[in-house]
Amino acid sequence: MKVRISDHFTFKNIFKITIFPIVTMVFISLYSIVDGIFISNFTGNGDAFAAVNLVFPFIMIIGSIGFMLGTGGTALVSKLLGEKKPDEANKAFSLVIYTTIIIGIIFSVIGSFTIEPIVRALGTINPSTTEGMVKQGIRYGRILMFGQVLFMLQNVFQSFLMVSEKSRAGFIFTLSAGLTNMLFDGLFIGLCGFGVEGAAYATIIGYFVGGFGPLLFFIINKKTLIKLGKPTLDLKVVGKSIYNGLSEFVGQVSMSVVSIVYNSQLLREYGPNGVSAYGIIMYVSFVFMAIFIGYSLGLEPVVGYNYGAKNHDELKNILKKSSIIIVIASLIMFALAMIFAKPFSRIFSNGNVELIELSTYAMMVYSITFLVCGYSIFTSCFFTGLNNGTISAIISLSRTLLFQVAFAY
Repeated sequence: MKVRISDHFTFKNIFKITIFPIVTMVFISLYSIVDGIFISNFTGNGDAFAAVNLVFPFIMIIGSIGFMLGTGGTALVSKLLGEKKPDEANKAFSLVIYTTIIIGIIFSVIGSFTIEPIVRALGTINPSTTEGMVKQGIRYGRILMFGQVLFMLQNVFQSFLMVSEKSRAGFIFTLSAGLTNMLFDGLFIGLCGFGVEGAAYATIIGYFVGGFGPLLFFIINKKTLIKLGKPTLDLKVVGKSIYNGLSEFVGQVSMSVVSIVYNSQLLREYGPNGVSAYGIIMYVSFVFMAIFIGYSLGLEPVVGYNYGAKNHDELKNILKKSSIIIVIASLIMFALAMIFAKPFSRIFSNGNVELIELSTYAMMVYSITFLVCGYSIFTSCFFTGLNNGTISAIISLSRTLLFQVAFAY
């Protein structure tokens, strides 16, 4: 049976409303891994995979603007729904969508002109960067710039499909986008040999499915909880959406910065194997973290709705039950990371014994993270749902940037 954001949330209802967001986020992390496998195994060029990793943090920073507007706008819209203001909620939803399109177009144009100096600047951080890596990174990034508006829309709609109680549709769009990306990866890279350009074109086609598909869905479907229509220009709505979602933007940007810092430090201390070991940990971490992120995003509209409705008892109920769920999930992830550290390392090490040993040890140390990160991720999203972007941003910034960069150095 369908669960609504206005319902009382038992453990069963929490599972129902979060299962599709969790699966969606896990699938996104998995098809990103598959994307890397195609590039590393079918281009016949070691620089290609490195080139994609070089430019990917910058791409994610731009795309996170959509994630910011989506999560921040969702918190505001769900609060308005809780206050029984559906017309204002629809206008705010529509304004956030059209604002995302405008911002996406602007950044696509700016990015196409700035990608070369940025990639070259990123290349200077890593002393092993070759000119071939830089050139391929520029070609890959320049193509992806034209799809940034679609990437932003994909991120925005994932959040709004949850508040519209259409998380299953969100999963279908993500699944379709991922499968489309994989299909064209195989066609453009495996069969046609287009290299990084093929990977970029395949990604844009996936963005089109994940970004334009939900836009068409809201235009055609008039029975959704929130409706896309004519917005009212209200800078307070845009500002509030940005404020609410600031922690998600800060978190995404910080992760990119942290990756650059880790790679530069590990390269100096351990050489290429250190960077590879960190990459293996990140692949496993992406999947585990996606579970916590999906769970938190699935409940964010519920928190926003009950905050707007001033239903404090339900907010306490959600917080209490989520604390129990996160503790159990954290213990399971910690145990899995410890037990399967070596098998996980072997998957990506291609028989390199030294890399397997280093990655196994690193994974066992890093597994401690899974005991605490879930509660941090959930708490940040909880405060976003409460429309308190300040505390949410402080939690996110501390978790993703301040302490990690300080201790890395």
